[in-house]
Amino acid sequence: MKRNILYIILFSAALQSACNKDFLDRQPPYAYSNESLWKSQGDAQAALNGCYKDWEGDYTLLYMDAVSDNMYSQYYWEGYTDYGNGNITPANTSASKRWSYTSIQKCNWFLENVDKTQMDETLKTQFKSEARFLRAYQYFTLTQLYGDVPLAKNTVTTEEANTISRTAATEVRKFVLDELAAIAPTLPVSYSGSDVGRITQGAALSLKARLELYDKNYAACIADCKKIMTLGYELFPNYQNLFRIQNENNKEVILDVQYKENDYPNADIGVMPSSSFGGWGSLDPTQALVDAYEMKNGKLITDPTSGYSENDPYNNRDPRLTATIVCPGQLYEGKYYNSIQNTSGDYYNGDNNSKTAYIPKKFTSNLSDYTDMWNTGLNMIVIRYAEILLTYAEAQIESGIIDNTVYDAIDAIRTRAGMPAVDRTVYNTVDKMRTLVRRERRVELALEGLRWYDVQRWKIGTAVRSGTVYGARLGTVDPTNGKLTLSGDHIAVEQRTFVENRDYLWPVPQAERDINKNLTQNPGY
Repeated sequence: MKRNILYIILFSAALQSACNKDFLDRQPPYAYSNESLWKSQGDAQAALNGCYKDWEGDYTLLYMDAVSDNMYSQYYWEGYTDYGNGNITPANTSASKRWSYTSIQKCNWFLENVDKTQMDETLKTQFKSEARFLRAYQYFTLTQLYGDVPLAKNTVTTEEANTISRTAATEVRKFVLDELAAIAPTLPVSYSGSDVGRITQGAALSLKARLELYDKNYAACIADCKKIMTLGYELFPNYQNLFRIQNENNKEVILDVQYKENDYPNADIGVMPSSSFGGWGSLDPTQALVDAYEMKNGKLITDPTSGYSENDPYNNRDPRLTATIVCPGQLYEGKYYNSIQNTSGDYYNGDNNSKTAYIPKKFTSNLSDYTDMWNTGLNMIVIRYAEILLTYAEAQIESGIIDNTVYDAIDAIRTRAGMPAVDRTVYNTVDKMRTLVRRERRVELALEGLRWYDVQRWKIGTAVRSGTVYGARLGTVDPTNGKLTLSGDHIAVEQRTFVENRDYLWPVPQAERDINKNLTQNPGY
């Protein structure tokens, strides 16, 4: 698909809205070209490629964990700080740009016009299914963030956009499920060549399973996971290398956003490293996330028999910790990272440095992979097979069915990372297995944009997203060997509040309600 990216750029320019500030991209200025556009399969494919632009992006995937207890976003103008600390209001939502119907309007326009094209009908059906998936994905995301949202199944005029009301989230989500069920059989299991990265049958089933898990429809979720397990996906053998650019489109990846250096770049890798590595330190992992990782022997750090030491806290931990987060004293890019000593260029209190003293490593484990980390071709994974295994395990656990398949699914993920298999003498009840699978989801999928949705659906916001956000302990790092000498307290980064009956949903942007008086507001805002 990367060879088709230029089509996306060129065609998307023709798919931009003519009006400003309304919740929908209004009457598109491309209508004049309808008669001349739909003449060939190439025309239809160019139009479909335009639909792929803006359906999801590296920025939103990276920043969503800052809404949760996993990350802190230190620059409010980047759009996510106030969502994370509970200070968001309807008036200051514009930076996140999540209330958007751009992709939906493009897909609706494509679906209304593609039948004019003389082309192979089977391929045309596939093209339609791809567009229907992209639209369904947007509606899934909108309902997760805002609850009730307008459901537009066709292109919307200016007048309609100014008066349309919110549709119940249950109805919108039923529409999404129905769409995914209908299109899955019409999509290929895989692609080759320049089509790699397009929507597959596995992507449709995986999004369906994700929604079913979130909505506690466990039986349907289990059935879809079992279908996905027959499609040939498998865990990539090395957890850290899974996220490197040379290993993209591997057999673990079910759905990703495709990028191409220079033409359609992933331009946000640089927000993660701190200043001495040329980055901004924008997204900072929290101490709470670091503490979630077990010891390498499979015991919790709170277990007095685990071997954990507060003075050597990163030693003998789950290998996914140092594959995901650069901790003080860790060898990174040829030097021992030192963010806890005020003589260091990466000191937490310096400009463009992480305020928690931790920086993400998951997508930057080797900065030499990129000629320019602000202009990369690194694809961003949206769904991967490890999530499906965890989804299956959770759905089984919540159904009260804890059999060997549940342990096997979790064990596959743990042993791939270098962790021991689940101790079945310890994790032998629904409550204990629920705790385990929730922790596995957190550490396995950390920094991939899913943690907030887990906090939201488990209703644990008050417990995990209120109070003080902490970073690493202060001290010194020996530059010759990385040895830590910790003598200070943990860094206090920010205070967060969480209102139980308000903060599980985001506010509808006031700018949209000023235009459309029929848009109601979520409770508490």
